[in-house]
Amino acid sequence: MALNFDLDDLLAFRAVAELQNFRKAAESINLSQPAFSRRIEKLEDALGVRLLDRTTRSVTLTAVGRDFARKVNDLLDDLDATLLGIRGVSATRMGEVSIACVPSAVYYFLPQVVRRYHEVYPKIRVRILDAGANEVLETVARGQADFGLDFIGSQEPDIDFQPLRDECFVAACRRDHPLACERSVTWSALTRYDFISISQSSGNRVLLDQALASLHERPRSIFETEHVTTALGLVEAGLGVAVVPAMAMPAADHPLLVSIALTDPVVRRTMGVIRRRGRSLSPAAQQLHAFLMELQSQPEDRGPSRPARLS
Repeated sequence: MALNFDLDDLLAFRAVAELQNFRKAAESINLSQPAFSRRIEKLEDALGVRLLDRTTRSVTLTAVGRDFARKVNDLLDDLDATLLGIRGVSATRMGEVSIACVPSAVYYFLPQVVRRYHEVYPKIRVRILDAGANEVLETVARGQADFGLDFIGSQEPDIDFQPLRDECFVAACRRDHPLACERSVTWSALTRYDFISISQSSGNRVLLDQALASLHERPRSIFETEHVTTALGLVEAGLGVAVVPAMAMPAADHPLLVSIALTDPVVRRTMGVIRRRGRSLSPAAQQLHAFLMELQSQPEDRGPSRPARLS
């Protein structure tokens, strides 16, 4: 006797198994919530078992549902690999890949990778989920992104952390700022200038506070922002100096911004690619992941620079 369900029903089940929320799962595959619920009911009826325990507030997998979810993921990944591996169709491949990324890596760093990926796979849709470090980690852990770019997660038991780039924090200023011609600057020297800081909710701020805990003289902020990219916007507007990861800075020939080595102390972070442990990537996601990991062997091109000062 044939089972009365189809591929769309399996895709719906995978979505709710990962998101554990009917509304979000329905939105992720562009279905109304009633239509989505009918797909899940159809699948459970066909299998003769309950896959989900539902209340008005939560959705959880049953024991059978958890086992079935693992098998569905393997089945759909294998199907994706088979379809995308058909010879001669690389230029017409379609699909979607999702990457979660901290804002400091989104603005200048990630676009160069996405541009290369789009040139090779122009019909694959790329979703970039830019969020703070903790939210990126949670998004990957919940399966809402194929993988992420983050500087935390190396200690998480369910996360694989592959180091991508080790980088310093640098001082960012305009080219017409008094610091712009310096090769390096100390943290204490920054106290003489208007300072733009990142809020305490930022993972970068936590990292900096830990590294500078014993420092007697630290710059006091005149402006505070949630994200590094916003701080750089204020720097571009001439409102002061900020401290940001080197990855967040543009290339050395940027018309307005310049980065300066920051010392006493030198503070570093390691950016890595994070994945949910034990979960294979789809072919579309695997290729984007490969493009990112190639950057391990390439030299950093956004380090501190010493430009000619504007008159």
